[in-house]
Amino acid sequence: MALTTFTSGQVLTAAEMNALQANDYNQTVSTKTASYTLVAADKGTRIAMNNASATTITVNTSLFSAGDTLFIQNIGAGTCTITAGTATVSTSGSLALAQYGGGTLFFQSAGVAIFFNAVGASYGVATGGTSSSITVNSINYTLLSFTSDGNLVVSRAGLFDVLMFGGGGGGSASVESGGGGGAGGVIESTIYLAAATYAVDVGAGGASGTIGLGSNINSTGRSFGAGGGGCGAGGRSNKSGACGGGGVGVEDANLVLPGAATNSGINGFAGGTGVNVPGGGNGKGAGGGGGTTAVGANGVVNNSGAGGAGYDVSAFIGGSALYKGGGGGGGSQLGTGGAGGSSVGGAGATTSGVGSTASANTGSGGGGGANAAGGSGGSGIFYIRFKI
Repeated sequence: MALTTFTSGQVLTAAEMNALQANDYNQTVSTKTASYTLVAADKGTRIAMNNASATTITVNTSLFSAGDTLFIQNIGAGTCTITAGTATVSTSGSLALAQYGGGTLFFQSAGVAIFFNAVGASYGVATGGTSSSITVNSINYTLLSFTSDGNLVVSRAGLFDVLMFGGGGGGSASVESGGGGGAGGVIESTIYLAAATYAVDVGAGGASGTIGLGSNINSTGRSFGAGGGGCGAGGRSNKSGACGGGGVGVEDANLVLPGAATNSGINGFAGGTGVNVPGGGNGKGAGGGGGTTAVGANGVVNNSGAGGAGYDVSAFIGGSALYKGGGGGGGSQLGTGGAGGSSVGGAGATTSGVGSTASANTGSGGGGGANAAGGSGGSGIFYIRFKI
C-alpha cells in the first residue's frame, strides 16, 4: 500500500481524498501458506495465514518504526502463533490465533511491538487439577482435569471451555428386581472467569438406592454445575435426578414408573420402566437407568433393560472415543441383567446378585440388584481447557 505525503495547509483534491479512503479500507492482502517472517514491506498490509497445520509469524527488530502497524489474520484451520524473534511482542490476550482470529500488530519502536487481538475476550490461563497438553481439531489447549475436589486458580481472566459430569445414582436393591441408577448430568459450555480462586466440587456417586451428588465450580456470587443422577427404583419407589433411575420389576399392578430427568439446563434422560408380572410370577425385569444421551431401556419378562447411552468426551479432550455418563443396567430376577450404558454404567445383576458398581469418575449409574443390593454410581469428573 503506497503512502502519500502532504504538506502543512495543503488543500486535498477529490482524487487525493478517494486515494486516502482506498488506503484505509483496501489494505494490500498477502496470503501465506507456511510459517513466515515479517519483512519491512509488510508495513500497513494485511497478512492472511492459510494452513491446516500450525504455523508461526516471526517478528524481528529494525524492520519497522514507531507507529507502524499491520494486520494479521488466520483463515486456516491450524493455529497461527505470533512469535518474537529478535523483537519483543506483548499482548493482553493470546498470541496464538485460532481459525478466523486476528488483530493489529503495533510497533512502539523498532524492536518493541504490541498485538491487539480483534476477537474481543480471549482465553484465560489457569492452574489446578491434573494438567495436560491436548490438540483438538488442530487447536492446542491446556486441559485441567479434576477427579476430586480441588481449587482452580485463574491467573489471567478470560474464556474457558468447561465439561463436567455429576455423580451417578446408585442402582437399587429390591426383593424382586431393582432398577438401574441414572447417570449424573452433563454440561458443556464456554464461560468467562475473572482472575480468582474457584472451588471445584466433584460429585460423589450414590450408594445403593441413593442419588448421586452434583459437580460444580463456584466462587463468591456464582455457581455453575451439573446435577447428580437419580437412583434406581426398589421397593416400589425411586428418585429423580439429572438422569432418571430405572423402574423396578414387580409382580402386581403397582408398577413403578421410571424417575423423570430434570432438564433445567442439564442434559439427561429418563430411566426405563420395569415389567409387571401379575400373580406372583417370576421373570420380572427392571428398567435401565437413564443416560446422558439416551433413555434407559424398559425391562421385559426374564430380562432387564440396559442403561441409556453415555456421552463421548473425545471431542473435548481429544484421543479415541471415551464415554461417560452411562445409565446403570436394571436387575433381573431370572434372566439377563441389563448392560451398563456405553460400557461405563454398572451392569444389573441376576438371580439374587448384587448390581455392579460404575467406574469412578465416569458419572455413570450403578447396576440394579436382584434380591440384593444395587451397585454404587460412579463419581463425577470436571474438565476445563483453554487455548495456548
